[in-house]
Amino acid sequence: MANMAQAIRMALAYGEKHLGVTDVFGEDVGPPLGGVFTATQGLRTSWNSPLDERGIIGMAYGIAVAGGKPVAEIQFCDYIFNTIDLLKLVGNAHWGSAGKFNLPLVVMTPVGAGIHGSIYHSHSFDSIMTHIPGWKVVMPCTPIDAYGLMIAALKDTNPVMFMKPKALLRTKGDERIPGEPEDEKVLKDMIDAPLGDRTNWKPRWPELTDYTVPIGKAKIVREGTHVTCVTYGRHVHWAKAAADTLANEGISVELIDLRTLYPYDFDAIKTSVRKTRRVVFLNEDTAVTNFGEHLLRRTTEELFYELDAPPRLLSGKNVPGVGLAPVLEDASVPQIADIEKMLRETATVPA
Repeated sequence: MANMAQAIRMALAYGEKHLGVTDVFGEDVGPPLGGVFTATQGLRTSWNSPLDERGIIGMAYGIAVAGGKPVAEIQFCDYIFNTIDLLKLVGNAHWGSAGKFNLPLVVMTPVGAGIHGSIYHSHSFDSIMTHIPGWKVVMPCTPIDAYGLMIAALKDTNPVMFMKPKALLRTKGDERIPGEPEDEKVLKDMIDAPLGDRTNWKPRWPELTDYTVPIGKAKIVREGTHVTCVTYGRHVHWAKAAADTLANEGISVELIDLRTLYPYDFDAIKTSVRKTRRVVFLNEDTAVTNFGEHLLRRTTEELFYELDAPPRLLSGKNVPGVGLAPVLEDASVPQIADIEKMLRETATVPA
């Protein structure tokens, strides 16, 4: 099975051939590296930009205004913060023109902890990005969803932020990408650049087909009856592991993978909470003004009289960065044991 980086690469190759992608660019995005996580290796339209995040976003804006369809990468989301004003301008374009102008561009950036990247390569960007109107914001947790969400982003006529959980980029999926060969060694030989000299190397893309995960549609990963867990990114996998453990204690967890942070699927949240009457919102961004706080607030406002327990948020610690040492990184973001504990407490508090 393809890993997430390969899935993103195949989606971009499909976009070049079928969806009019004109430019894929960013720091080390083009040859010979093809991206720090190899998500852009072998792409026909890829090129290397200067080390200038503001220049990357500004260039994407200009290409889209001029009629192109760019995909720009910020190498790590830790370095996107100095582009906030430009992201805001991009988000304003369609609305500010009273709908006369579209801005079809995708920005992708790796997010979150999990690779021992310390304070400069471990940030999350959830809460800040969802606070910039005019953008759609997605974050997959599986290769098949990464492929489908990227295809959806490339089809969109206005800006999409594609956040890649960096801890999952080497994770293989359980579902085959449409057109992917059955043997993963064959896939590697076809699309992974060799070590050493790559001067004459060209990928042999599989016969990839259209597969779209609708933006704004959550996925019920696991059905349950006692408590709902709403999350996204790598914490979907950890929440599933926690739910498996709790099932042995007789606690049934319903697990929702949002997949899209904006526009988020509140209907899925509402349906689940009305069933379980208890909910935990989970992510690894810092605690204060966390995106999960917004979901918690809306749940409280709209479903207050249908709740049997206070809705809760489990998030990263409110610290400036994530420590390099494994023990410090683990202390900075929710771990499986933390998830088990909060789900257990929420499921068993007296109604």
